[in-house]
Amino acid sequence: MHPRLPPPTPRPSGWATTLLAAIGAALLAATGCRALPKNGSAADSADTRRFPAVAELAESVPVSPSHYRQWIPKQARLPSVEFDGTRIHVHDVRNFDYVTETDHIERYETRNYDLRQLESVDYMVVPFPAAPLLAHTMLSFGFGRGQYLVSSVEARLEQGETYSPLLGGLRQYELIYVLADERDALRLRADVRGDDVYIYRVQAPPEKLRDLLVDILDRVNQLRDAPEFYDTLTNNCTTNIARHVNRIAPARVPLGSEVLLSGLSPRLIYDLGLLDSSRSFEELTGAANASPRIRENRTAADFSDRIRR
Repeated sequence: MHPRLPPPTPRPSGWATTLLAAIGAALLAATGCRALPKNGSAADSADTRRFPAVAELAESVPVSPSHYRQWIPKQARLPSVEFDGTRIHVHDVRNFDYVTETDHIERYETRNYDLRQLESVDYMVVPFPAAPLLAHTMLSFGFGRGQYLVSSVEARLEQGETYSPLLGGLRQYELIYVLADERDALRLRADVRGDDVYIYRVQAPPEKLRDLLVDILDRVNQLRDAPEFYDTLTNNCTTNIARHVNRIAPARVPLGSEVLLSGLSPRLIYDLGLLDSSRSFEELTGAANASPRIRENRTAADFSDRIRR
C-alpha cells in the first residue's frame, strides 16, 4: 500500500489572482480560446454583452468535481495502477494512432513495468504557439529497450469544450493524469497539432527517479478515487510536477514565476542543476527541440530512440 497524498494547495489570492487574469486575458486575446460552460448561462448585462470573456466568468461554477461527464475520447478513461513489489501494472495507458485531432484509432492498454529497470526521466515542454511564456509540460519515464511511459497532467475536457485559462481558474474543468505511450503523446502535439516539443534529460539519482514515478502513480490512483478540479495556477501540469519533486526532495523546486510561466521552467531546472550542465542552456535547448525528429519518425519501430538522436 502507498500513502494517500495530501490535497493540492488552496487557490491563491492577491498577486496570484492578478497574474491569472493577466495570463488568461493575454492568451485569450492571442488564441481566441473559448470553452462551453458546464451549466448555467452567462449573466445578461451590458458588460457581458460587450466583453465575451466577462460572460464566461459569469457562468455558474460547479459545486463539486465529477468523473461522470461526456468526456472527449482522448480523456475518456482514467488510468489506475496496481503495485506488486517492484512491479507495477498500469491500466488504461493511452496508445492512440492519429490521423487528425479528431480522427484516430482508439487504444487503451494495460502495461507492466519493473521499477528496477527505470533508467531515465525526460522533462518535456510544449510552448503555446501564441504565448510561448506558457507551455504544457510532461514527464516521460524510460525503462530501456525503447519502453517509455508519459505522464501528462491536463484539464479534462467534455465533448464540445475547448480550453480557456480564465475558466481553468474558476473550476470549469476536472483534473486528469493521462498515462500514455510516448508515440501517442508526442505525435499528437508535434505531428498532428504542429507544436514544438522540447525533450530535456533530467539528471537525478536512480532512487529519486523511482520515488518520483511512485509518487505520480499514487496520485493517479488518488484521482481515480476522488476527482479534483483543475486550476490554471495551482493545480496544473507544471505545479503538479513541482509538487511531486518537492515531496521526494523537499524545497528542491521553488514555486515562483518560472513555474507559473511554465515556458520559463526549462531554464529554472537547468539553473537548479537538474539538466546537463556540460553545455550552455542555449545549446541544450537547441538540441532539445525534437519536433522534426518526431514528424520524420512517426511510424518508426524504434520511435523513442530515434527522436533522441
